[in-house]
Amino acid sequence: MGTVISLTLPAGPAAKGHAAEGHSAGGHTAEDELAAAAAVVERLFRELDQTFSLYRPDSEASRLARGEITLRGASDAMRERYAEALEWRLRTEGAFTPERADGVLDLSGLIKGHAIREAGTSLLALGREDWCLNAGGDVLASGSPVPGSGQPWRAGIVDPADRQTLLSGYPLGNGRRRRRALATSGSAERGDHIWSLPGSGPAFVQVSVAAADIVTADVLATAIIAGGLPMLDRAADGWDVDALAVKADGTLLATPGFRGHEIAARGA
Repeated sequence: MGTVISLTLPAGPAAKGHAAEGHSAGGHTAEDELAAAAAVVERLFRELDQTFSLYRPDSEASRLARGEITLRGASDAMRERYAEALEWRLRTEGAFTPERADGVLDLSGLIKGHAIREAGTSLLALGREDWCLNAGGDVLASGSPVPGSGQPWRAGIVDPADRQTLLSGYPLGNGRRRRRALATSGSAERGDHIWSLPGSGPAFVQVSVAAADIVTADVLATAIIAGGLPMLDRAADGWDVDALAVKADGTLLATPGFRGHEIAARGA
């Protein structure tokens, strides 16, 4: 996937039951536990990359693309993710699809979300309740940057026309109706890699979706880029999400839950 990953933890001991002064009951320092948590995240992304990346010639996805194996002979993990992608294609009426325009199976739009979600599950299993994981601009958060305070993490959404400017800062974390996940899709970082559906109307150059689940946020952000305004309306009506879409002229379209966190439309 070639994804840049960053893991942010509150300063000091953050795992439940740790003793004071940066040491756990087992004698490990907070730095040791941070390194262990980071290693778990890196391993999960590496393992999924080895299976699903089309940039690795030795991956299972690349072997499928070259016709060396078929889906019938693919691994259980590959078939399960493909079946899930087909379900998303049905639910989004074709706006999200597991095939590229040239017919090659490409599950990258689904796998990164799975990698982030699995990494988050592993962090919680390690006793880490407060953290923020950023993988290529898609963010999953738990707890608070100030443990026990209820203060949310804040994920910034960058203006696609000016990478030094923020359009919005969105609160993430646990709590009543607070979203834990934020995914952004568009052409600003990776170029035009998403194909638009015919009749989708004026294209969005960037879409951010906040949801309780990172896979849902990631898939819907991609689907809205492909499906345009009709898919934005469908996502807002069919899922419990917030969305912020940027049109080519800088106009912002936002669901009600996002408007309270919007900074300003570009050029305002």
